[in-house]
Amino acid sequence: MSTKTVKSERVRIFDTTLRDGEQSPGAAMTLEEKIEVAEFLDVMGVDVIEAGFPISSPGDFEAVSEISKRVKNATVCGLARAGFKDIDRAGEAVRPAKKSRIHTFISTSPVHMKHKLQMGPNAVLDAVGASVTRARSLVDDVQWSAEDATRTEHDFLCRCVELAIRSGATTINIPDTVGYATPQEFFELIQMLKNRVPNIDKAVIATHCHNDLGLAVANSLSGVLAGARQIECTINGIGERAGNAALEEVVMAMKVRKDRMPLETGINTTMLARASKLVSNVTGFPVQYNKAIVGKNAFSHESGIHQDGMLKNVETYEIMRPEEVGVKETSLVLGKLSGRHAFRDKLAGLGYALADEAFEDAFKRFKVLADHKKHVFDEDIVALVDDEIVRGHDRILVKNLRVETGTGRGGLAWALLIGVAMAGLGHEWARLGKLRNAWPLAGLLLL
Repeated sequence: MSTKTVKSERVRIFDTTLRDGEQSPGAAMTLEEKIEVAEFLDVMGVDVIEAGFPISSPGDFEAVSEISKRVKNATVCGLARAGFKDIDRAGEAVRPAKKSRIHTFISTSPVHMKHKLQMGPNAVLDAVGASVTRARSLVDDVQWSAEDATRTEHDFLCRCVELAIRSGATTINIPDTVGYATPQEFFELIQMLKNRVPNIDKAVIATHCHNDLGLAVANSLSGVLAGARQIECTINGIGERAGNAALEEVVMAMKVRKDRMPLETGINTTMLARASKLVSNVTGFPVQYNKAIVGKNAFSHESGIHQDGMLKNVETYEIMRPEEVGVKETSLVLGKLSGRHAFRDKLAGLGYALADEAFEDAFKRFKVLADHKKHVFDEDIVALVDDEIVRGHDRILVKNLRVETGTGRGGLAWALLIGVAMAGLGHEWARLGKLRNAWPLAGLLLL
């Protein structure tokens, strides 16, 4: 796969979080949430926001229409099937936008035409021409997609693409609808279209890759290397089935590897972490800890060898700075695999400078603790090295605790506490009732 033909150019980022992303089972968003996400994407620098599928429901129509009114910079896009009702509804929804696009599509693979559409190739060609012409009569910016393009016969795909461009399409999207393609295969598909479709230079080629084999990002980047200049993607990679190409991954891949992909996007990458959290919050889909770019562990190191290298030079184990994506800083996580260098660095951060013997003693106790505790917190480290704080934490001993709750009247809590090391006191107190001062001398509040 050669990169010699790639020039330093702009790649459009087409975000479909609000359309394909919302098709993830359980990821439905309210109108207010969709508007919030769209406005954030607009500020972040996304070129095209696919706001929804207007004919699918009154709610989706309203969302596309409202987003069209509010977005200031990005093109707002509405999805439509090849039928005129779909296209007219999409055109009506995006009409308020400063920059609007209709995205119309039809299946082109043999399996889809036979079993889904129950249409022959000639009927599909007729639908391509008619649908794009109709969309172009409503807006100047029309995107046409060949659904299931990666399983479509090449000759037929070329005929469809040529007709779509001749009918007025300004963007040609090549979806790997079922996530079937490999990177080399997708690269060759885009190159084939560039070489065989005579009017391909009159449209921008786009990619839309699904992640069923875990190759959505790789396929999208392969498409760009072959000459595509728009990538369709979603925040956190959410979408149908296994999801879509993750926006944060394709953007940072191009930014970090300009030596292989000398391409630009308009994305403010320092907003990526916040975008990830926003979409996670509104969809209820947690971001996996080891998720590239925005996962909790993306800039965390626990291995002693890695921590030692990071303390000497961050480039030993990080290829990008966390600040570039909006993460505050690298995290050296203390655990059973951590070494002396990371432990000493943590102690210094907490204000401790131990002599060698004291340090070794503390480090041994830390290792024992880490073998039995999944997360070692700063308070644990303090307790290891400061006997006074340890004793201070032992002033209250909980002997018994009972909580009663139920419907109706408020719940009750009962506790038996023993005060120790408190001026030699060894008195016992017990309280039954609601929030009150159970031990005036210590100022302890109990339920």
